[in-house]
Amino acid sequence: MPDTQLTVTLSGGDVDDARTVVRALEGTFGAARQRPSEEHATVRVATFTGEGREPADGREDAGPLSAPVNVTVLGTPQAVRRAGDTLMRSFTTRDEGTAAGDQEQERQLLLEP
Repeated sequence: MPDTQLTVTLSGGDVDDARTVVRALEGTFGAARQRPSEEHATVRVATFTGEGREPADGREDAGPLSAPVNVTVLGTPQAVRRAGDTLMRSFTTRDEGTAAGDQEQERQLLLEP
């Protein structure tokens, strides 16, 4: 599988919610290169690089969210699809739309507690 570059932007919820989302994605993409850390930020970012792994089948228990979290994933179409699939297995998710460019895709999701 080619190298993956995925950027995840999170808003809503708190830093623990952002970390919960990132943990869910690490099951598919490996350890995040950059993780959400700022306690008082309103927008948090995580990045993933590397080959990634195939996600496990079935629902993944990432843990509960304390509030709704808006997630934007940006990367190759394959990485964005895999991230969306992982998040839909891990959380109650509403798809808010997708935008495609020449080589990258952006997808917005709302994760609900």
